[in-house]
Amino acid sequence: MRAMVLHALGQPLRMEELALPAPGRSEIRLAVEACAVCRTDLHVVDGDLPNPKLPIIPGHEIVGRIDAVGAGVAGLSLGQRVGVPWLGHTCGHCPYCAGGRENLCDAPLFTGYTRDGGFATHVVADAHFAFPLDGFDDPVATAPLLCAGLIGWRSLVAAGDAETVGIYGFGAAAHIIAQVCLWQERRVFAFTRPGDDAAQDFARSLGAAWAGGSDEAPPSPLDAAIIFAPVGSLVPAALRAVRKGGRVVCGGIHMSDIPSFPYRILWEERQVVSVANLTRQDGLDFLSIAPKAGVRTQTVPYPLSRANEALSDLRDGRLIGAAVLIP
Repeated sequence: MRAMVLHALGQPLRMEELALPAPGRSEIRLAVEACAVCRTDLHVVDGDLPNPKLPIIPGHEIVGRIDAVGAGVAGLSLGQRVGVPWLGHTCGHCPYCAGGRENLCDAPLFTGYTRDGGFATHVVADAHFAFPLDGFDDPVATAPLLCAGLIGWRSLVAAGDAETVGIYGFGAAAHIIAQVCLWQERRVFAFTRPGDDAAQDFARSLGAAWAGGSDEAPPSPLDAAIIFAPVGSLVPAALRAVRKGGRVVCGGIHMSDIPSFPYRILWEERQVVSVANLTRQDGLDFLSIAPKAGVRTQTVPYPLSRANEALSDLRDGRLIGAAVLIP
C-alpha cells in the first residue's frame, strides 16, 4: 500500500510503499476512498500534541470500503462503506468509559496520532469505532463529517439551546455546523481572521446573519460562542461578546495560551467550557442529522501525494472549506 508517513515532528510527510496490513481480532481493513485533512493533523505534524506514535500515518476523517475483516467482527461486511473518526479505541473499563464518557477514556487510541490513519490507500481500524455510511454516496463530501462535523456537533450540543451562536474561525467545522444551526432555526454570527473577506462572504452565502473579523463586536450579544480557531486570545473576545449567562465553547484539541482577562467579563454567570474528542453516540447522532439538515460540505480535493501541500494550505489559511485527500 502507499502512505504518507510522518517520521519526525515538524518535517514533511514522506510517500512510502508499505506492506498491506492485516486486520486483527475485532478489526477491519478499509480501502480508503477519501480522507479529509483536519487542523488536528496539523497539530500532530507540527508537534503541538505530545507523544504521537512515530512513525505515524496521519488522518482521521476516513471514508472507505471494507476489504478485509478480522475475527470477531459482527454487523459489518465486505464492500460496505464506513467512516473512521479520531477516537479509534477505548479501554471500556475506566471510570469514564463505565460512566458513558468514553471521550475521556484513560487509555484511548486516536486515529492518525497513536494508531495509523487514513493518509494512505488502506487503513486498519477497530470495528467498534467505525460508522456505517449506508446512504452517503459521495466519499469526498462525506469525509469532513467524520471530525469537522462530529466535533462541531459536540460543540453545538455543549452550547445548549442558544438562539444566537457566534462561531469563531470559519473553516471546515464551522461551515458544517453553521448549516445545522440554520436548520435548527438558530441565528449564526461568523467571526473570521480580520480582513478575510472570502471567508466572510462564504459564511454569508451559507446563511450567516452577520460576518466580520474576530476583532469586531457582533451587532447584538451572543447567547453562546463556539471557538474553532486555535487562538487563545479569542476566549476573552468571545466572553465580551456573550450575554449574561452565556457560554463560550472551545472546540479544538489544541489552543495557544489564553491571556489573562478581567473577571468582570466572566462574571454574571458566563461560562467557558471545552469539548474533548467524541463518543460513538455523537457520531450516530450527527450522521443521522446531517442528511436531514441538508448539510453540504465545501471541499478541495488533493491527490494523496500532495498531502504536504494540503497541510500547508490549511496552515496558511488558504482554504475555504475542507481539504480532502484522494488515494
